[in-house]
Amino acid sequence: MRGERLRAQGTEHRAQSTGLRAQSAEHRAQSTERRAQGSEHRAQSTGLRINGYLNMEDFRFEQLDIWKEAIEISDTLFDYADKADEKRLFKFAEQLRAATMSISNNIAEGSGSFSDKEFASFLNISRRSVFECANILYIFLRRKIISQEEKSAIYYKLLTLSKKITSFRKSLI
Repeated sequence: MRGERLRAQGTEHRAQSTGLRAQSAEHRAQSTERRAQGSEHRAQSTGLRINGYLNMEDFRFEQLDIWKEAIEISDTLFDYADKADEKRLFKFAEQLRAATMSISNNIAEGSGSFSDKEFASFLNISRRSVFECANILYIFLRRKIISQEEKSAIYYKLLTLSKKITSFRKSLI
């Protein structure tokens, strides 16, 4: 009789223990869900995440038309750098790539500044990189890496971008 009673108590104890573990697991799941909801709420209120995905407006530069145009222009300029690579003019290609990246990189980096004056300084560097790219196009044309039509197609876009960067910079200072 005593053995049966001990076995019954053991079974009851295991059932209680299992129930407690199930409650504990449920509690942990609820707690995790509350934390996730709190994180989601904080992320939505700061504009960082919407429905679990990063919002494309995470960084200030992503909203700037000058940055978007610089990125678009970079595609063409990288294609021209690839043409220089094909002619084994690797230093020419790398110089164009570096100047091209400097345009959008300085817009992006400057947009993270805490002051408009500092941002304007980065925009000045970006604008000078536009000039460098325009100069490299002349060299590429003279070395027959690109045609006059190819130069003309991107040259106007660079000129327009330079003017837009200048206008935006003036609005900051």
